[in-house]
Amino acid sequence: MSYSALKLINKAYYLSGIVARDLQTVSGSQVSDGLDLLNLILDIKSVDYRLIPYFKSVDITAVPGQEKYFIENLVSAENLVFFINSVRYAMKSTPRNQYFATPRAENIQSLPYSWHIERTKGGSNLYIYFLPSSDYPMTLWGKFGFDEVNLGTDLSLIFDPYYIEYLRYSLAAYICSEYNVMFQPQSVQTLKSLEQQLVDVSPKDFTMDKLSYFDKGTDFNYGVANLGTGWWP
Repeated sequence: MSYSALKLINKAYYLSGIVARDLQTVSGSQVSDGLDLLNLILDIKSVDYRLIPYFKSVDITAVPGQEKYFIENLVSAENLVFFINSVRYAMKSTPRNQYFATPRAENIQSLPYSWHIERTKGGSNLYIYFLPSSDYPMTLWGKFGFDEVNLGTDLSLIFDPYYIEYLRYSLAAYICSEYNVMFQPQSVQTLKSLEQQLVDVSPKDFTMDKLSYFDKGTDFNYGVANLGTGWWP
């Protein structure tokens, strides 16, 4: 069953108590304000991305010699891999200080090994090192910000019913704040409960790989980069 943004706005006004159900009609200016607030709520989810329950993937084609790539609407990246023929290779996520402020040989073109994400206006910049030596297909998994909606947007095609219900309570709370009236305590508790449940829907994967100083394996180094083109059997 379709669920338009207009329907959500009307139901949020009823929940807020600003408009009495069956006694009053949501006015045109109230609908316009409600749409603005709804899009603001969706945009703010890019800040607290724990309340975005959906992970998506985006395909990227590496450009030989290019380090930085802009990913529209990306707010949090979970992992990044690249492909050679039908084989998938993992890449290592690197913190900002380690990626930008540690010694390394620049302008080496080889198989990409590490990556780092920096938020920017409208999305995120993806940095990869070594600089790609070929146009490798890559896939990034992460959380992406929501697009703006209009009054006719069918929210059921974008969100699950539980998320639409969360948006209804969240919008009602914003409407109350806009009108400087109190949001009912029981509704506040329901909103907090919904937020807590959303945080647990798709949490970040904190699985850790145990590193050992006694590992017999060899990590990447400049010799490997120059002599082995960044890879070995």
